[in-house]
Formats: sequence, structure tokens, C-alpha cells
Amino acid sequence: MKKIVCSIFLPLVSVCKILACEVCERNQPAVLKGITHGTAPESRWDYLIVCSAVVIVAVSAFYFVKWIIYPGERSERHIKRVILNNEYYEG
Repeated sequence: MKKIVCSIFLPLVSVCKILACEVCERNQPAVLKGITHGTAPESRWDYLIVCSAVVIVAVSAFYFVKWIIYPGERSERHIKRVILNNEYYEG
């Protein structure tokens, strides 16, 4: 029970640490108020870099989950068959 409570409660507590402090919130542009912590972006290139990184991470996460759930290897000569079949095991 203790593990369940901690696994639910700790992520909620850690969100409070992510939010921006009052000084940083005051210095951020309207789009980022209350979200980021630190200095404001210096140019539009900063937004482009961050947005492209977010897209890359989102696409990578999508395909990671998709291929973990449905790997799709059907060939009998696939490398995973070496591990799954005992005919190759000599121990």
C-alpha cells in the first residue's frame, strides 16, 4: 500500500518544483508565464529549436510505445528467434 501511495503522491509533489518562481514568471513572455524557469528566450530561433525538439521527442515516444506493444517481427530468421528457440542453446 505504501508503494502505491508513494507512486501516486510523489509525482504530484514534484510538479510544484517545476513551476516558475515569481521573479522568473515576471520576466517570461506571456506564452511561457508560469511554465518555465530561467531567462526568457532571446530570439525566435529559441522557440523553433524547442518546438522541433518537442516534436522529435513526441514522435519518438509514439513509435517506442507502438513497437513495444506491436513489434511486428514475423520472420522465422529474425534475431529474436535465437533467444526464444532452444535449438540454438548449447548450455
